[in-house]
Amino acid sequence: MEKSPLQVEKVLIVEGRTDKEQVERVLQEPVQIICTQGSYDMERLEEEILPFEGAELYILVDADEAGNKLRQQLKRELPNAKHLYTRKMYGEVACTPLSYLAKILADAHFLVRSEHLQGNHGFNRS
Repeated sequence: MEKSPLQVEKVLIVEGRTDKEQVERVLQEPVQIICTQGSYDMERLEEEILPFEGAELYILVDADEAGNKLRQQLKRELPNAKHLYTRKMYGEVACTPLSYLAKILADAHFLVRSEHLQGNHGFNRS
């Protein structure tokens, strides 16, 4: 569901629909999530980002060759974006455990559902 630019303070770029769905499961604030569909089309991406000008821009892509290539392209085109990373062992954002995804997002000051932050969940909080 698209959010109104007036109610969105953050825009998150991910690769695909399953990545978006995984992220939405942990978020507890309105965030505009834009899918690249794994390809690089800066013109289309700029059109989708433009209504949210002034919002904080984040990039979270898969920890694989295609995701790294996309990240490098986005770094050049969107130098002010903040980059978030999943672990290589998970590979895809969609395969990242909800607890770890919540930690990534919470560390970047996103509001996340508290049930995904409870306990250690196998990662170090330091």
